[in-house]
Amino acid sequence: MISLSSLLRPAPLFIIATLLRLILLFYGLWQDAHSALKYTDIDYLVFTDASRFLAAGESPYARDTYRYTPLLAWLLLPANHFSAFGKLVFAAADLLAGWLMVRVLRQRGMSDTRIGAFASIWLWNPMVATISTRGSSEGLLGVLTMGLLWAVERRRITLAAVILGLAVHFKIYPFIYAPAIVWWMDAERLGKTVKPDKSSSMIMKFLSPERIKLAVVSLATFAGLNILMYSFYGMPFLTHTYFHHVSRIDHRHNFSPYNTLLYLVSAVPSEPSIRIESLAFLPQLLLSCVLIPLALAKRDLATSMMAQTFAFVTFNKVCTSQYFLWYMVFLPLYLPYSSLLRNPRLGVTALLLWVVSQAAWLQQAYQLEFLGLSTFFPGLWIASLGFFLVNCWILGIIISDGAQQPRGELSVKKVHKE
Repeated sequence: MISLSSLLRPAPLFIIATLLRLILLFYGLWQDAHSALKYTDIDYLVFTDASRFLAAGESPYARDTYRYTPLLAWLLLPANHFSAFGKLVFAAADLLAGWLMVRVLRQRGMSDTRIGAFASIWLWNPMVATISTRGSSEGLLGVLTMGLLWAVERRRITLAAVILGLAVHFKIYPFIYAPAIVWWMDAERLGKTVKPDKSSSMIMKFLSPERIKLAVVSLATFAGLNILMYSFYGMPFLTHTYFHHVSRIDHRHNFSPYNTLLYLVSAVPSEPSIRIESLAFLPQLLLSCVLIPLALAKRDLATSMMAQTFAFVTFNKVCTSQYFLWYMVFLPLYLPYSSLLRNPRLGVTALLLWVVSQAAWLQQAYQLEFLGLSTFFPGLWIASLGFFLVNCWILGIIISDGAQQPRGELSVKKVHKE
């Protein structure tokens, strides 16, 4: 009889993860062909339409609602000949993110079985597999963020900087990791011996060669990609890829408590001097870019990135199911040392509240979008507040877990720096 521990070894772990995605991919093709309710995500149609415009020699932004870097449309050019190509790419990205995750966990000195148990939270997760095989590109972000963490912990500064620049170009939010990485990169973690030097100021000590290299290379990568895309597509590239996200007022499929407010703003053709959707970034950025990195980065970088992402998604004015993958990719790295596992009652309670509050929101959204009932207020708004408060409580647990770790306890084994 096959034991669970044998399935958690690397080969069966990835074979099962691959089979799960192939089954969902073929099921999706069948559902699209036989059901009025399509399996394929509407975003995938946007991606492939943009790629079709690109193949015809036009701008990908000729496709309405394409709000992404042209790199994504370039990547999906083969989808013009094989429609499921993009889904295969996104599913493969899930698996690659899982492989990087295994490598990061291995640096923590875990056994293969224990590594497999935590990596399966991502690799065998039906939500993760479903989102990628429906045609959402979030798996690509999973590869970039996990690759970034792996490169930083391996002290491969140039590679980490290139990944960071590419990730921010691809999807703006990974810039939140820069403060945590910079704060983490002290002499102790880089394996350097620093002699006491009273003549050097604190600023000069902080501006180490590694930190300067990270800043210069990542900015050069980000700027270089933007200049290249701007040279091809001009102002539409900047407008749709970046500026749109500052003032966007999406209210459909949005778990955020800003949902109802954005709906009202979109319905009133007025131009107030101060728009609430623009101010929504303030608490979000204060938490994810300043307070959490300062509190957690030097204790455990992975937990800091998990908490930063969780805060960014929770306080974002637009919050969809795909965004959950942004922090779920860090779960296998955070959970081994979390109170959610040390205290099973707490862990089960957190999971149940997260699922139930999400289900309550989905029930209200179903009545609104499928039954045509106006549930924006109070039903959908109260459900959004409930989900927001549950996420704030879970965020508090994550931050508390990270803050209770002694400095350096979770640091990886010493490796040769770049």
